[in-house]
Amino acid sequence: MKTRHILSLSGGKDSTALALHMRDKVPDMEYIFCDTGEELRETYAYLDQIESYLGKKIKRLNSKATFDHWLKVYGGYLPAANMRWCTKMLKLRPFEMEIGDDPVVSYIGIRADEDRTGYISHKNNITTVYPFKEDGIEYAGVMKILRDSGIGLPPYLEWGRTHSGCYFCFFQKKIEWVRLLEKYPEDFDKAQAYEKSGDGGLGRPFTWIQGMPLSELRKPENIAAIRSRHEERLRRQRAQRGSRRLIETLAGMELEDDSPTACLICQL
Repeated sequence: MKTRHILSLSGGKDSTALALHMRDKVPDMEYIFCDTGEELRETYAYLDQIESYLGKKIKRLNSKATFDHWLKVYGGYLPAANMRWCTKMLKLRPFEMEIGDDPVVSYIGIRADEDRTGYISHKNNITTVYPFKEDGIEYAGVMKILRDSGIGLPPYLEWGRTHSGCYFCFFQKKIEWVRLLEKYPEDFDKAQAYEKSGDGGLGRPFTWIQGMPLSELRKPENIAAIRSRHEERLRRQRAQRGSRRLIETLAGMELEDDSPTACLICQL
Protein backbone atom coordinates (compact mmCIF):
# COMPACT_ATOMS: atom_id res chain seq x y z
CA MET A 1 0.00 0.00 0.00
CA LYS A 2 1.36 3.41 -1.00
CA THR A 3 2.25 5.81 1.81
CA ARG A 4 0.33 9.07 1.73
CA HIS A 5 1.98 12.38 2.60
CA ILE A 6 -0.46 14.78 4.25
CA LEU A 7 -0.07 18.33 5.50
CA SER A 8 -2.99 19.78 7.42
CA LEU A 9 -3.35 23.55 7.14
CA SER A 10 -4.97 25.67 9.83
CA GLY A 11 -4.78 29.10 8.23
CA GLY A 12 -1.98 30.03 10.63
CA LYS A 13 1.47 31.25 9.68
CA ASP A 14 3.45 28.12 10.62
CA SER A 15 1.42 25.50 8.72
CA THR A 16 1.27 27.89 5.77
CA ALA A 17 5.04 28.37 5.76
CA LEU A 18 5.51 24.61 6.04
CA ALA A 19 3.28 24.01 3.01
CA LEU A 20 5.34 26.50 1.01
CA HIS A 21 8.58 24.98 2.31
CA MET A 22 7.56 21.44 1.34
CA ARG A 23 5.89 22.23 -2.00
CA ASP A 24 8.79 21.16 -4.20
CA LYS A 25 10.22 18.60 -1.77
CA VAL A 26 7.22 16.27 -1.72
CA PRO A 27 5.47 16.42 -5.13
CA ASP A 28 2.65 14.08 -4.08
CA MET A 29 1.82 15.99 -0.89
CA GLU A 30 -1.87 16.17 -0.01
CA TYR A 31 -3.13 19.37 1.61
CA ILE A 32 -6.21 19.36 3.81
CA PHE A 33 -8.14 21.85 5.91
CA CYS A 34 -10.62 20.78 8.59
CA ASP A 35 -13.40 23.33 8.21
CA THR A 36 -15.60 23.97 11.24
CA GLY A 37 -17.93 26.11 9.14
CA GLU A 38 -17.26 29.02 11.52
CA GLU A 39 -13.70 30.00 10.68
CA LEU A 40 -12.54 33.58 10.43
CA ARG A 41 -13.53 34.94 7.04
CA GLU A 42 -9.93 35.98 6.40
CA THR A 43 -8.87 32.35 6.84
CA TYR A 44 -10.94 31.22 3.87
CA ALA A 45 -9.48 33.96 1.66
CA TYR A 46 -5.96 33.12 2.87
CA LEU A 47 -6.45 29.45 2.03
CA ASP A 48 -7.50 30.38 -1.50
CA GLN A 49 -4.29 32.40 -1.84
CA ILE A 50 -2.18 29.50 -0.55
CA GLU A 51 -3.95 27.11 -2.90
CA SER A 52 -3.06 29.26 -5.90
CA TYR A 53 0.59 29.36 -4.88
CA LEU A 54 0.80 25.61 -4.28
CA GLY A 55 -0.89 24.80 -7.58
CA LYS A 56 -2.96 22.14 -5.80
CA LYS A 57 -6.39 21.99 -4.26
CA ILE A 58 -6.61 22.08 -0.50
CA LYS A 59 -9.20 19.48 0.42
CA ARG A 60 -11.84 20.95 2.74
CA LEU A 61 -13.21 18.45 5.24
CA ASN A 62 -16.40 18.69 7.35
CA SER A 63 -18.61 19.92 4.53
CA LYS A 64 -21.65 18.32 6.20
CA ALA A 65 -20.91 17.92 9.93
CA THR A 66 -19.94 21.43 11.00
CA PHE A 67 -20.01 23.17 14.38
CA ASP A 68 -23.78 23.52 14.62
CA HIS A 69 -24.23 19.78 14.03
CA TRP A 70 -21.90 18.82 16.87
CA LEU A 71 -23.30 21.52 19.15
CA LYS A 72 -26.66 19.75 18.92
CA VAL A 73 -25.01 16.39 19.57
CA TYR A 74 -23.44 17.84 22.74
CA GLY A 75 -26.76 19.21 23.93
CA GLY A 76 -25.90 22.85 23.36
CA TYR A 77 -22.90 22.67 25.70
CA LEU A 78 -20.35 25.12 24.35
CA PRO A 79 -16.77 23.85 24.07
CA ALA A 80 -14.29 25.09 26.65
CA ALA A 81 -10.64 24.66 27.62
CA ASN A 82 -11.50 21.61 29.75
CA MET A 83 -13.99 20.21 27.18
CA ARG A 84 -12.52 20.72 23.74
CA TRP A 85 -15.06 18.72 21.79
CA CYS A 86 -14.69 21.13 18.88
CA THR A 87 -11.05 20.14 18.42
CA LYS A 88 -11.83 16.46 18.81
CA MET A 89 -14.88 16.32 16.53
CA LEU A 90 -14.08 19.04 14.01
CA LYS A 91 -10.31 18.81 13.65
CA LEU A 92 -8.85 15.48 14.81
CA ARG A 93 -11.75 13.15 13.95
CA PRO A 94 -12.14 14.32 10.32
CA PHE A 95 -8.38 14.05 9.88
CA GLU A 96 -8.42 10.44 11.07
CA MET A 97 -11.46 9.61 8.94
CA GLU A 98 -9.76 11.05 5.88
CA ILE A 99 -6.71 8.89 6.54
CA GLY A 100 -8.49 5.69 7.45
CA ASP A 101 -6.04 2.81 7.67
CA ASP A 102 -3.68 4.10 5.00
CA PRO A 103 -0.02 4.47 5.97
CA VAL A 104 0.50 8.22 6.32
CA VAL A 105 3.33 10.65 6.96
CA SER A 106 1.83 13.69 8.69
CA TYR A 107 3.77 16.96 8.42
CA ILE A 108 3.55 19.31 11.42
CA GLY A 109 4.67 22.96 11.37
CA ILE A 110 6.40 23.24 14.72
CA ARG A 111 9.55 25.35 14.49
CA ALA A 112 13.07 24.53 15.61
CA ASP A 113 12.86 27.18 18.35
CA GLU A 114 9.73 25.67 19.91
CA ASP A 115 9.67 23.11 22.70
CA ARG A 116 6.29 21.53 22.07
CA THR A 117 4.57 18.84 20.04
CA GLY A 118 1.43 19.14 17.94
CA TYR A 119 -1.94 17.67 18.74
CA ILE A 120 -1.47 14.50 16.76
CA SER A 121 -3.28 11.23 16.36
CA HIS A 122 -2.14 8.11 18.17
CA LYS A 123 -3.14 5.83 15.30
CA ASN A 124 -0.28 3.46 14.57
CA ASN A 125 -0.54 3.99 10.80
CA ILE A 126 0.51 7.66 11.16
CA THR A 127 4.13 8.77 11.28
CA THR A 128 4.57 12.37 12.38
CA VAL A 129 7.47 14.46 11.12
CA TYR A 130 8.62 18.01 11.95
CA PRO A 131 10.50 19.41 8.91
CA PHE A 132 11.18 22.81 10.49
CA LYS A 133 12.92 21.12 13.41
CA GLU A 134 14.85 18.85 11.08
CA ASP A 135 15.92 21.79 8.88
CA GLY A 136 16.65 24.14 11.78
CA ILE A 137 14.01 26.68 10.72
CA GLU A 138 13.09 29.07 13.52
CA TYR A 139 10.70 32.04 13.74
CA ALA A 140 12.80 34.26 11.47
CA GLY A 141 12.95 31.49 8.87
CA VAL A 142 9.17 31.10 8.85
CA MET A 143 8.78 34.85 8.35
CA LYS A 144 11.28 34.77 5.47
CA ILE A 145 9.38 31.93 3.74
CA LEU A 146 6.11 33.85 3.98
CA ARG A 147 7.72 37.10 2.81
CA ASP A 148 9.69 35.61 -0.08
CA SER A 149 6.66 33.73 -1.38
CA GLY A 150 4.54 36.87 -1.49
CA ILE A 151 1.88 35.14 0.61
CA GLY A 152 2.67 37.15 3.72
CA LEU A 153 1.12 36.84 7.16
CA PRO A 154 -2.48 35.76 7.74
CA PRO A 155 -4.62 38.89 7.22
CA TYR A 156 -6.57 38.50 10.49
CA LEU A 157 -3.39 39.55 12.33
CA GLU A 158 -3.91 43.05 10.94
CA TRP A 159 -6.92 43.67 13.18
CA GLY A 160 -5.47 42.07 16.28
CA ARG A 161 -6.54 38.42 16.25
CA THR A 162 -3.55 36.31 17.30
CA HIS A 163 -4.43 32.89 15.89
CA SER A 164 -6.65 31.18 13.35
CA GLY A 165 -9.76 29.20 14.23
CA CYS A 166 -13.41 29.97 14.76
CA TYR A 167 -14.45 33.58 15.19
CA PHE A 168 -15.94 32.60 18.57
CA CYS A 169 -12.94 30.58 19.79
CA PHE A 170 -13.04 30.39 23.59
CA PHE A 171 -9.25 30.78 23.64
CA GLN A 172 -9.57 34.38 22.48
CA LYS A 173 -8.35 37.02 24.87
CA LYS A 174 -10.97 39.49 26.03
CA ILE A 175 -9.29 42.22 24.00
CA GLU A 176 -9.74 40.03 20.92
CA TRP A 177 -13.45 39.77 21.64
CA VAL A 178 -13.52 43.57 21.75
CA ARG A 179 -11.72 43.70 18.40
CA LEU A 180 -14.16 41.18 16.93
CA LEU A 181 -17.05 43.36 18.07
CA GLU A 182 -15.47 46.35 16.34
CA LYS A 183 -14.40 44.58 13.14
CA TYR A 184 -17.26 42.13 12.64
CA PRO A 185 -20.19 43.04 14.92
CA GLU A 186 -22.43 40.56 13.11
CA ASP A 187 -20.06 37.70 14.05
CA PHE A 188 -19.95 38.92 17.63
CA ASP A 189 -23.77 38.92 17.65
CA LYS A 190 -23.81 35.34 16.33
CA ALA A 191 -21.33 34.26 19.01
CA GLN A 192 -23.48 35.92 21.66
CA ALA A 193 -26.57 34.15 20.32
CA TYR A 194 -24.92 30.78 21.07
CA GLU A 195 -24.78 31.64 24.77
CA LYS A 196 -27.58 30.60 27.10
CA SER A 197 -28.47 31.47 30.66
CA GLY A 198 -28.35 28.84 33.40
CA ASP A 199 -26.02 25.87 33.44
CA GLY A 200 -28.25 23.12 32.07
CA GLY A 201 -27.29 21.02 35.08
CA LEU A 202 -23.75 20.77 33.75
CA GLY A 203 -22.01 22.94 36.32
CA ARG A 204 -21.44 26.19 34.45
CA PRO A 205 -23.34 28.63 32.21
CA PHE A 206 -23.25 28.21 28.45
CA THR A 207 -20.87 31.13 27.84
CA TRP A 208 -17.64 31.50 25.88
CA ILE A 209 -15.86 33.29 28.73
CA GLN A 210 -16.21 31.96 32.23
CA GLY A 211 -17.87 34.57 34.42
CA MET A 212 -18.58 37.07 31.65
CA PRO A 213 -21.27 36.54 29.01
CA LEU A 214 -20.77 38.51 25.82
CA SER A 215 -23.82 40.59 26.63
CA GLU A 216 -21.78 41.97 29.55
CA LEU A 217 -18.44 42.17 27.77
CA ARG A 218 -19.89 44.44 25.09
CA LYS A 219 -20.95 47.12 27.57
CA PRO A 220 -18.89 50.32 27.14
CA GLU A 221 -17.63 50.32 30.72
CA ASN A 222 -16.39 46.73 30.40
CA ILE A 223 -14.76 47.41 27.04
CA ALA A 224 -12.95 50.37 28.59
CA ALA A 225 -11.73 48.21 31.48
CA ILE A 226 -10.54 45.48 29.13
CA ARG A 227 -8.63 48.00 27.03
CA SER A 228 -7.05 49.51 30.12
CA ARG A 229 -5.89 46.12 31.46
CA HIS A 230 -4.56 45.15 28.05
CA GLU A 231 -2.55 48.35 27.70
CA GLU A 232 -1.14 47.88 31.19
CA ARG A 233 -0.03 44.33 30.33
CA LEU A 234 1.66 45.62 27.19
CA ARG A 235 3.48 48.29 29.17
CA ARG A 236 4.74 45.68 31.65
CA GLN A 237 5.83 43.35 28.87
CA ARG A 238 7.68 46.09 27.01
CA ALA A 239 9.49 47.06 30.20
CA GLN A 240 10.49 43.45 30.86
CA ARG A 241 11.43 42.46 27.32
CA GLY A 242 12.62 45.69 25.77
CA SER A 243 11.54 46.90 22.35
CA ARG A 244 10.13 44.30 19.98
CA ARG A 245 9.58 44.39 16.28
CA LEU A 246 6.00 45.14 15.26
CA ILE A 247 5.96 41.98 13.15
CA GLU A 248 6.37 39.86 16.30
CA THR A 249 3.39 41.50 17.93
CA LEU A 250 1.24 41.09 14.81
CA ALA A 251 2.23 37.45 14.55
CA GLY A 252 0.85 36.68 17.97
CA MET A 253 4.14 36.47 19.81
CA GLU A 254 2.92 38.81 22.55
CA LEU A 255 0.79 36.82 24.96
CA GLU A 256 -1.18 38.05 27.92
CA ASP A 257 -0.36 36.66 31.34
CA ASP A 258 -3.79 35.10 31.82
CA SER A 259 -4.21 33.69 28.33
CA PRO A 260 -4.64 29.92 27.97
CA THR A 261 -2.82 28.12 25.21
CA ALA A 262 -4.92 27.54 22.11
CA CYS A 263 -5.14 24.10 20.53
CA LEU A 264 -2.10 23.65 18.30
CA ILE A 265 -4.11 21.84 15.65
CA CYS A 266 -6.13 25.06 15.22
CA GLN A 267 -3.41 27.68 15.44
CA LEU A 268 -0.27 26.31 13.75
